[in-house]
Amino acid sequence: MRILLLSAYDAESHRRWRRGLVAAFPDWHWTVLTLPPRYFSWRIRGNSLSWGMGAERPVLEQPYDLLIATSMTDLSALRGLVPSLAALPTLIYFHENQFAYPKSGQAHQSVEPQILNIYTALCGDKIAFNSAFNRRTFLDGAAALLNKLPDQVPPRVVEQIAERSLVLPVPLENDLFTPPQAPREAFAGLTISWAARWEYDKGLDRLVRILDGLESSGVDYQLNLLGQSFRTVPAEIGEIQSRFAHRLQRVGYIEDLNEYRALLAASDVFLSTAYHEFQGLAAMEAAALGASPLVPNAMAYPELYPDSCLYDSEAAAMQRLRSVAGRKGTEGARSAVTMAQYSWEHCRAAYSDLIQSIVSSV
Repeated sequence: MRILLLSAYDAESHRRWRRGLVAAFPDWHWTVLTLPPRYFSWRIRGNSLSWGMGAERPVLEQPYDLLIATSMTDLSALRGLVPSLAALPTLIYFHENQFAYPKSGQAHQSVEPQILNIYTALCGDKIAFNSAFNRRTFLDGAAALLNKLPDQVPPRVVEQIAERSLVLPVPLENDLFTPPQAPREAFAGLTISWAARWEYDKGLDRLVRILDGLESSGVDYQLNLLGQSFRTVPAEIGEIQSRFAHRLQRVGYIEDLNEYRALLAASDVFLSTAYHEFQGLAAMEAAALGASPLVPNAMAYPELYPDSCLYDSEAAAMQRLRSVAGRKGTEGARSAVTMAQYSWEHCRAAYSDLIQSIVSSV
């Protein structure tokens, strides 16, 4: 089978998904085109022009059996520029949608990314979302937007997308489930890891308040403050580095994957403070490595974790952390959460069945 895979905004989770997908089906012939994850507004609106009128056009015009595109791909315009693509059976994969991001005072609020999401979804024979939360917020957001438009809105747009859609998470690499047994550091207190993009939607203000609570309660802990930074770094990063310097173990982005995973495996708790998460691969990865996840009772998290891992307030998160610290060194101090059902080994059949069904039904 010849498959064309387009990742128009190849952010880290997108890259991880497409590499895992290609590796899971080595007998299929893959042609992969990507664009770098920068200049967001230009990238999502201009990827059709970059590809359709650029050096990659001859690649797009080759014969394929299936097209797989991420939701960032401006596929309706790209089909217009490269008409042969319109004849291909098509799977659209949504890592995120443009309706559920928390508002930022610095972000330019435009409905164009949302409209593009709708157009691209309508190009798919099947549309896969990485979580039920992602699917629900996209469908609800699309319906609300279309209801605001003044006229000439076709009926059943959202219903057509819903009927062709399903939930299929980004799987975890199989080697996560046989990690090297690195010796744990002899720290008597609580080791917490926090890992996310250093951006406004990851709840660094929440993290500061939780750390304040731990300090007030006298918990002995150390913190790994991990993740990628960008041109604009939230002020809370500097505040944490200044006020909680005595608690910090590792800070920043860990280039070496084995080193990063060793830090997670040696953690008692993986803490998420996110205001926005469509799946949360970092938390899933940490849980697979044995850290106890502690995540908000919102977004996609309730689909993935038992109630014992969810918190409804910062006070509840602090109480849970104090409890884990009090049980440190005892049997069952770290609450293991099974993640094997999200491995590529487990998910491969679902991906295969979906892809084969699209190709055979067209």
